Amino acid sequence: MSEIHRLGAAELRAAYGSGELSPVEVLNALQAHIARWEPHLHALYAADANAALVQARESEARWLAGQPLSALDGVPVTIKENIATRGTPMPLGSAATELTPASADAPPAARLREAGAVLLAKTTMPDYGMLSSGLSSFHALTRNPWDLSKNPGGSSAGAAAAAAAGYAPLHIGTDIGGSIRLPAGWCGVVGLKPSAGRVPIHPPYIGRVAGPMTRCVADAAIAMQVLSQPDVRDATSLPIEAIDWLSLDLDLRGLKLGLWLDVGWGLPVEPETRHAIAAAARAFEAAGAIVEPLAPFATRSMIEGLDRFWRMRLWAELCTLPAARRDAVLPYVRRWAEAAATLGGADVFIGFSQIGALRDAAVSACAPYDFVLSPVSPVAAFAADAASPIDDPTRPFEHIAFTVAFNMSEQPSISVPCGFTSGGLPVGLQITGRRHADLAVLRLASAWERLRGPLRAAPLPPV
Repeated sequence: MSEIHRLGAAELRAAYGSGELSPVEVLNALQAHIARWEPHLHALYAADANAALVQARESEARWLAGQPLSALDGVPVTIKENIATRGTPMPLGSAATELTPASADAPPAARLREAGAVLLAKTTMPDYGMLSSGLSSFHALTRNPWDLSKNPGGSSAGAAAAAAAGYAPLHIGTDIGGSIRLPAGWCGVVGLKPSAGRVPIHPPYIGRVAGPMTRCVADAAIAMQVLSQPDVRDATSLPIEAIDWLSLDLDLRGLKLGLWLDVGWGLPVEPETRHAIAAAARAFEAAGAIVEPLAPFATRSMIEGLDRFWRMRLWAELCTLPAARRDAVLPYVRRWAEAAATLGGADVFIGFSQIGALRDAAVSACAPYDFVLSPVSPVAAFAADAASPIDDPTRPFEHIAFTVAFNMSEQPSISVPCGFTSGGLPVGLQITGRRHADLAVLRLASAWERLRGPLRAAPLPPV
C-alpha cells in the first residue's frame, strides 16, 4: 500500500472495510503526493487541508463503527470550481468575477457530502468554461502531467490533470461541448459525459452536464451511484430510475458499432490518433462485434449557428460588467465574445435553432448502431499556454468536432484511454450510446479496458 495515490475508489473501500487503511492515512498520503505535483501542475483551487482532515476523521469513525454512508465514504474527491460548494467563491476561471462565497452546495457536491466523500479541493478551469484549455485569467496555468509543456485541455482542466497525476480516485467535471471528454482524452483518464438530466446540476443549461473523471471505468460507475440521485433544484433531471451501476458485464458478440472517423468539418484527424481508434475498432470486431463506418452528419452551418448563440450568451453577460472587470477577462475569450456585438436577433435565433438541427442529426445518425466509436479529439495535446490547438478565436470549435454533437443530442458519451502517440501523449477513444443508455456506455467502456489491457504507468512528479 506504499503507492496509495494509485488506488481506486473500489480498492480504498475494500481497504477501509478490512482496516488495512484508514481515510486519515489515505488523506495524509495523498496530501504529500499532491505537494510534490502541484507546483508543476496548478490543478487545484481553494484547497482546505483542515476541512479535509475533519471529514476524513469523521469517515474513519464511521468505518470503525461499521457504518459507512456509501461506497464513497472516506474516498478523496475534487470538484470543478464552477460546481458550487457551500462557503467557497466561484470565480468561474475569470479575474473578472466578484468573489462571493456560495450559499449552498450544488447537487453534485451535495450528493458527495451526503455520501461521506472527503473533499480535497476545487479544480481549475478557464474563463467561463469557454476554452478547451488550462489557460485562465484567474488561475495559474494548468499543465498536463504527461508532458508539462502540453495543455491538459478543458474546461475541466484541473480535474483531468489531477486525475492523471493521482491526486485522488474521483474528480467531478462539467461538459457543455467536450469539457469532460477532451481533457480526459488528452490526460489519459476516463471521463463520462452522462445523458442530459442523469446527474442533477444547478443551474441547468442546454448541453451542460456534470460527470465523473477517474482512472478506471469501475470508479466512474461507483461515482454514478451517488451523483445520479435526484435533486429538485434541477427541473431538467430525469425521473428516478433503478440502475445497477456496478453491473458492467457485456457480451460483445453481435453488437453493432458505428466507426466515426470523419466529421466533415473541423481539424483533420492526425494519423496516430486515427490508427489508435481504428485498432480499437478491430479489437471489438475480433471479439464478435460488427463494425461499420459512420458517415458525417453535422454541417458547418450547424456549428456556426451554435457558435453565434454561445458568443451572444457570453457577450450579454459581459456587457453587464463594469469596463474594468470586462477588461480582466482572458483576451482570447473576450475577443471571441465581442464578435457577437454585431449580431441581430434573427442571427441569434437562427443560431439557437441549429442546436435542434444538430441534435436531430446526431440521434438519427446513431440510431442504427448500439454504440458509436470515434476519437475524442482529432489531435493530441497542444502547447500549454495556448487557448486551443489552433489558438484562433475566429475558429473556436475546430477541435471539438467529435464531442459537441453529443451534448446537443443529450446522448451519454465517455472518453477512455486508447493508447499513446509516438511522443508519449495519450489518445482517447470516445464511446457514445443512445439517449439515456448511460450504463450501457459504461459497460462497453469496461469491455474496452479488458480488450486493451494495462497501459503504461501514470507519470510521477518531477524530482
